[in-house]
Amino acid sequence: MPVYEYRGVGSNGRAVRGVLDADNPRDLKDALRRQGIFLSEYKSMEGGGAEAGEAPRRPGGQKGGMTHAAEAHGKGGGFRLGKRVKVMELAEVTRQLSTLLKAAIPVVDCITAVSKQSSNVNLQRVLNEIRRAVTEGKSLGNALADHPAVFNDLYVNMVRAGESSGTLDIVFSRLADFTEAQAKLRSRLIGAMTYPLVMMGVGVIIVSLMMMFVVPKLTAMFTDMGQKLPALTRGLIWISEYFQDWWHATAAGIVFAIWSFNKYRTSESGRARWDSFVLRIPLFGQLMRMVAITRFSRTLGTLLKSGVPIITALEIVKHVVGNKVLEEVLEEAKLAVKEGDSLARPLERSGQFPPMVVHMIAVGEQSGQVEEMLDNVSSAYEMQVDSKLTVLTSLLEPLMILCMGVAVALIVFAILTPMLQMNELLKG
Repeated sequence: MPVYEYRGVGSNGRAVRGVLDADNPRDLKDALRRQGIFLSEYKSMEGGGAEAGEAPRRPGGQKGGMTHAAEAHGKGGGFRLGKRVKVMELAEVTRQLSTLLKAAIPVVDCITAVSKQSSNVNLQRVLNEIRRAVTEGKSLGNALADHPAVFNDLYVNMVRAGESSGTLDIVFSRLADFTEAQAKLRSRLIGAMTYPLVMMGVGVIIVSLMMMFVVPKLTAMFTDMGQKLPALTRGLIWISEYFQDWWHATAAGIVFAIWSFNKYRTSESGRARWDSFVLRIPLFGQLMRMVAITRFSRTLGTLLKSGVPIITALEIVKHVVGNKVLEEVLEEAKLAVKEGDSLARPLERSGQFPPMVVHMIAVGEQSGQVEEMLDNVSSAYEMQVDSKLTVLTSLLEPLMILCMGVAVALIVFAILTPMLQMNELLKG
């Protein structure tokens, strides 16, 4: 009877390894499942030694090394989820898995319980497919990797690292913290911009309605007067007539301009130039840099604490920051670290990272506490982002109100001026 060396995940979520006799890999998986162990990798042995030329296998026929924590599953960084799975839903599922794993509940049972509690049909389907794959002997990390629209590289690699180190419960707790923090940051950014954008939209609608329906009626009255109109009134009438005659072309032009801009912004050269321009905008550019540094430090710190190698971590992190300029800096940093350089030095050379951030990373490298320093950076910058958002919102809100007031006041003034002139003529 063949002898197999195996690795798997026990019912308490911790890594286990050993040797077992079995007729074939299917019997090996069944025997381990009865012991509450979910097989992740195995290799056949003869006479106590490995077969010549045979590489370790993962259930499902995939060959590879016994440890796969550092594998990347493609590109992609921030939490870009499937169309019907929200970030907070993923955070809730991750938190529930962490709690259940800490209670030493088997992985498959954890996934089953969480799937039943989810109200999202699409997420339920994904979780059921993952549970089925794990039951058939696939590692949890590889099962998650089959659904990249929901579980990105960061998530998959952290789970793989947790499987290899036997700390799945800790990894899921960190993932839950990370996902919740990212969701809250995104929510704060959207919330801060919603009110000014709504105000601007309302202002545009009000002015457009006045130009298309109110001004034309008054124009007929002014024409019948036969007197010379003020320059402001003539300009208002011209704009009103233009909107009435050419609003189709204007709308099409605006749509085309937006499409062209997005096309340019998503190109390699266009994205680099636009992102560079964004970072130079007063206040807003500073805010975007702070948000990017918050994402960088929190993501890298979370990955390193979970045992993901720094090269793999930097490859993932560069897709999280959301800015092409900083992405290129992190690519250079990854290459420098691969050649034996420190992480702080290429970041300092780029001039894109604040001196305080570079200094804290350098201190962390010297003391062997890079993860803790990155956590400190992310915490400090989250507070700065909140402060900057408050300042930006307090400036934008009155600015939007002022712009609306000026636009409406100009229209009213342009209408009232000839009326007052007509009143003077009637009195005379």
